[in-house]
Parts: sequence; C-alpha cells; structure tokens
Amino acid sequence: MIDDNANRHQVKRITVNPDAELSVQKHHHRAEHRVVVSGTALVTKGDETFLLSENQSTYIPLGEVHALENPGKVPLELIEVQSGSYLGEDEIIRFEDRYGRELSRFSQFVRN
Repeated sequence: MIDDNANRHQVKRITVNPDAELSVQKHHHRAEHRVVVSGTALVTKGDETFLLSENQSTYIPLGEVHALENPGKVPLELIEVQSGSYLGEDEIIRFEDRYGRELSRFSQFVRN
C-alpha cells in the first residue's frame, strides 16, 4: 500500500508474513530507509546480515544489494521510504526471488 507518493519520494507500508522474504535486489535510481513497526526483520545489506526489531531502522544506499526476511512467528510490518530520481517498480534489479518474478539478466554475475 502506498501512503505517500511524489516525484522524488514514495512511502510504503509493507507486511512480510512469517517465513517469507523479499527478493535479493538492488536499485540504480533510489535509496531506501526501512523502519520496523512490529515483528522482527532479518536484513541483508551487502555482506552484512543483522536483525531489526520494533522501532529500529536501516538505510539502504543506492546500488547496495539487499534482502529482507521475516524469521519470526508474527507478521513483520515496516515502513519503507524510497527516495531518488526514479521510483518505478521496473527499476528493481532482482538477483534471487522465490516467487518466480523475473530476475535481472546480470544476476548470475553478482550473487552465486
């Protein structure tokens, strides 16, 4: 669900169910700030993996390979603020995706 949308920023509330994950991805035109509202997030950012809980946040700079999953037993709710020159969904470069969405043609060279 999009809560706010403008030319250079977009705010989303995202729900990730238990044992679910977002794709391994990066962006060339936007950065993201993610704040956990409830639940627990397992965040991978570059070579770093860490847990975030309620009221904790992380910044994902433009170009950083990242992923997020819910290792908990309750739904993970987070607010994501995207900012950059282009915010379209077609800007997402996916390297791994368990839901069958199209991967980037360069994914084999970045993450194995």
